[in-house]
Amino acid sequence: MLPTGAKDTQLRESNSQKVHPQPMEEAMNQNPEAMETLISKIFTNISSLKSAYIQLQSAHTPYDPDKIQNADKLVISELKTLSELKHFYRENNPKPVCVSPQDSRLAAEIQEQQSLLKTYEVMVKKFQSEIQNKDSEIHQLQQQIEEASQKRAKLEKNLKLRGLSTKESENENGFFPVDLTPDLFTSSVDAAAKAIHDFSKPLINMMKAAGWDLDAAANSIEPDVIYAKRAHKKYAFESYICQRMFSGFEQESFSVNSENITVTKESFFHQFLALREMDPLDMLGQNPDSIFGKFCRSKYLVVVHPKMEASFFGNLDQRNYVMGGGHPRTPFYQAFLKLAKSIWLLHRLAYSFEPNVKVFQVKGGSEFSDVYMESVVKNLIMEDNDEKPKVGLMVMPGFWIGGSVIQSKVYLSGMKVAE
Repeated sequence: MLPTGAKDTQLRESNSQKVHPQPMEEAMNQNPEAMETLISKIFTNISSLKSAYIQLQSAHTPYDPDKIQNADKLVISELKTLSELKHFYRENNPKPVCVSPQDSRLAAEIQEQQSLLKTYEVMVKKFQSEIQNKDSEIHQLQQQIEEASQKRAKLEKNLKLRGLSTKESENENGFFPVDLTPDLFTSSVDAAAKAIHDFSKPLINMMKAAGWDLDAAANSIEPDVIYAKRAHKKYAFESYICQRMFSGFEQESFSVNSENITVTKESFFHQFLALREMDPLDMLGQNPDSIFGKFCRSKYLVVVHPKMEASFFGNLDQRNYVMGGGHPRTPFYQAFLKLAKSIWLLHRLAYSFEPNVKVFQVKGGSEFSDVYMESVVKNLIMEDNDEKPKVGLMVMPGFWIGGSVIQSKVYLSGMKVAE
């Protein structure tokens, strides 16, 4: 039996010694090969994860949905593998009470890899969100393509009904044709009427500047017209331009001599499409002696009288240049080409239809018919008597297209207008 003092000393020494579960170092020493294998797998998995992440990034530039999907699956697979290794380690290596320096290094590495893993998870979610957005954009584009394909199929069907194939109907500039409809012809008629009006403005202004007597000039065009206003005499000059530009319209050739040219419905429509979106001067620069070029030259020479041109420019150089086969790049000639293009397109379009669109003109002195004619002046005062208004000038001819009538535009003589 020990003395009391000896017992206390032994008890204190016993209490000062800490008791631990099996240390990690001992656990690792018991099966070092298994731990090395686990660590090797972790580092291999991290390397694979980095590689998969790089593949995911590269798949975005350029954007490749298939590569992105494959890389995304690979990243997720590596993340799952890493998670499985983490759980395996925790199950087989419980947390020790005392941690050796070697264990601390391992824990630090694991913590670092876990932080890196979280970063990868965030980036993967970001890429998955981008993929969803791209998929949505692709879906919208696919819908647009489908709608465009349906429109194309409808257009091809319409062309086949008219004897035109898709290949034939595409012009050399790559413009896809519009539908050949009465509405297209009506809009072309409106464009031609506007072109006549637009060209009459510089013509009248140049006549003014050259000292012409505009009243006398208007009366020489149609002497028996009674104008409601002096300003209405502008319609005499529009009528002058119209009469000369539409001369020969009823002929398939439009009074232009052309040899070895096949005349078909398709060729007329192709010519319409070819010139429709082009600058007329550019077209003539490519082929100055084309049938369109010949048309422009012949119409310029009849619309612009030699006396007019001499008074405008002081010489006939421009006229002589046109007669020699050229197309001058002067502002006046370019303004005329816009007019010529609109009339030429209207003729090409008229002969694209089956049957052809027919043109009709109204002579001065004819009785006004609201079925076939439309007054260019809208605020007329119609008197209550049996006498019908008389046509003074035809400003734009009319057309028969199928069973419909496009009215001729006329100026009525001797009418009063509301102020």
